[in-house]
Order: sequence, then structure tokens, then C-alpha cells
Amino acid sequence: MSEVQTISVRDLAALEAKESIELIDVRTPAEFRGIHAESARNLPLDALDPDAIMKNRSGQADAPLYVICRSGGRATKACQQFIQAGYNNVVNVEGGTSAWDSAGLPVVRGKQTMSLERQTRIAVGVIVLISGVLAVAVNPYFAVIAAMMGAGLAFAGITDSCMLGMMLAKMPWNQAGTEVQACAVK
Repeated sequence: MSEVQTISVRDLAALEAKESIELIDVRTPAEFRGIHAESARNLPLDALDPDAIMKNRSGQADAPLYVICRSGGRATKACQQFIQAGYNNVVNVEGGTSAWDSAGLPVVRGKQTMSLERQTRIAVGVIVLISGVLAVAVNPYFAVIAAMMGAGLAFAGITDSCMLGMMLAKMPWNQAGTEVQACAVK
């Protein structure tokens, strides 16, 4: 498999000043709604279809497709999906939207949503707390739930993939309304 190409936010902004680029943001719609690079359109990682995206590109088919997320991890995964599908002209934006914003480059700000990472930590904490209380007060077998949560966290850390986070991403409060869709079709 090919190595994922990268570009700094400053280099991408300089390139964008000279020519038209295609930038996709693979974060959730709610994250995209909160803040995104002005020229980005939202195509969430969990629904990414490399073949469909490459067939429906607005620019030249052989021009690079730039991929951005919050800090670079999900964009790297997205680039790997494109490469596995046979498309090598994808480039990960180093540092993601966080770096883009920190560099003072143009962003669109909207309604902020609690991060998925924070939501996941809260959900796991509440589940472990309740199962611990139930194990002490009702039946020791409730401790199995806490153990399962611990195993899930270990698995998420090892694989860099969190099933609870993916489920939370699909919750109604993490979905965006029509204002994001309008931004997504630039």
C-alpha cells in the first residue's frame, strides 16, 4: 500500500490562493457544523465511498483530493481507504481543522457540539459508576458490565476505533440540520 501524502495547512492555503482545490472534511456533521475550513465540504468518514466521491469530483479527476479532519487521524484513515480503492491522488492535511484555525486561515463557525471523545468518556464513566453501585448494592454480577466497558476502552485504544463513539456519532444531537448541508455543497 502507498504511503499517505501530507501537506501543511499553510502550504494548502498558498496552493488554494493560486488554484482551485477540492477539500473534504471527514468529521461528523455536528463537528463540521461547529467549525470547518471555509472551502471544505463534509463527507463523514463512517459513510465514505471512495469510488462515488472520485466519480463525482467537481475538479479534474487526476487533481489531488485533500482530506481534513480535526487533527489528522481520521483524515489518514480516509486517505488509506482511497488508496486501498486504487486512488493515490489523496493528501492528508497535517494538523487538520485545529491547525487550520490556529494558523488564522478562513473558517466557518457554527453551533458547537460536545466532542465525541468527551461524550464517550461521559457515557463510559456513567455506565461504570452505575454498574459498580449495582454490583455493591444489588448483585456482584453487575461488575461484569464495568469489566466489559474496560475491555471496550482497551480495544478502542489498541485499534484506534471506538464502537461506542461510532454509535454516539449517529445520535440525533450529533446530526446536523440543513445549515451544514448547505455548507457541504459548495
